Amino acid sequence: MKELETTPWYICNEEDTNYCAYMDTDSVYIHAEPILRYLYPNFDTMSDEQKDEALEKIALKYQDIITTSYDTLAENCFNVKSHRLEMKTECVIRSAYFRATRRYAQWITKQEGVTLKNKTPKKPKDKGVVGTDNGGQSEGDPLDVGVLDIKGLEFKKANFPPILGKFFMGILEDVLKGTPKSEIDERVKSFQQQILDGTLPLKDLGNPQSVKKLDKYVSHGPRAGEMFSTLEKGATAAIKATVAYNDLLRFWKLNTQYPYITQGSKIKWIYLKSNPYQLESIAFMPGADIPPKINDFIEEYADRKKIFDSILLNKLDGFFDDLGWVLNLNPYQQMFFNF
Repeated sequence: MKELETTPWYICNEEDTNYCAYMDTDSVYIHAEPILRYLYPNFDTMSDEQKDEALEKIALKYQDIITTSYDTLAENCFNVKSHRLEMKTECVIRSAYFRATRRYAQWITKQEGVTLKNKTPKKPKDKGVVGTDNGGQSEGDPLDVGVLDIKGLEFKKANFPPILGKFFMGILEDVLKGTPKSEIDERVKSFQQQILDGTLPLKDLGNPQSVKKLDKYVSHGPRAGEMFSTLEKGATAAIKATVAYNDLLRFWKLNTQYPYITQGSKIKWIYLKSNPYQLESIAFMPGADIPPKINDFIEEYADRKKIFDSILLNKLDGFFDDLGWVLNLNPYQQMFFNF
């Protein structure tokens, strides 16, 4: 990922390098490739499995050295013979991505001496298409060994569209396996095109959410001569989308055939392009029948570009920036700027 920063002078000598990749509570993650290269001149010809085994042996050795140093620390600094300080090797990580505290992904291949088996589902042979036929399976090739441990990353949250989350998962797996950036760029462009050209249905692209505080933000319903309810300031996009759906249901006199979205309902909502009613977004209830007239309205005015840009592209940009990469989805950028 990003190059490791130089350790501040007040911790070590200026010429020393900080090989600590991440720390949290009583855990420390060490970037071990430099010591592997130092101890194994044939590092570049070693298999991944051989590197895992070599790293575990080194970790176990240094675990004992550090634990022994605690004995010296306890006796010389605290004048005690016994203590509870102990260093323990927990796992071997082939590669990892650290976004922030408790927001990371790590490809664990060995844990406490045991080689972990792959738990990533096999993907379909057609790796160029992600659609409803495979439920949005990740485009990346599955990990051949080990497990992917993910904590705190946004695409795993419940309010992130699952099909977009699975695609992001595939990109993450590709990065951890060292897939060339050019291949990843092409996969992102292909997925973007599937969103824009309608290959992926809108019902799979909506933001999932539960309706909360609906009464708080609806000031009053449509008055005489009005079509839409009046909302209080601070209404979220989900609230606006819910009220838009309910008001259209009422205005088009469909409320006797189809239920309103109410407090606690599970919804998905999407952004809209410029439309005759000046609505920014609209919601629908997954699993329930959508009135054909509202469905046609959604299909005509759904802003697929904004859906991609605001939900997925925003996250991918941050991810690529962490890697020191630039995400280029403009096919003409190199033509004009790389003479």
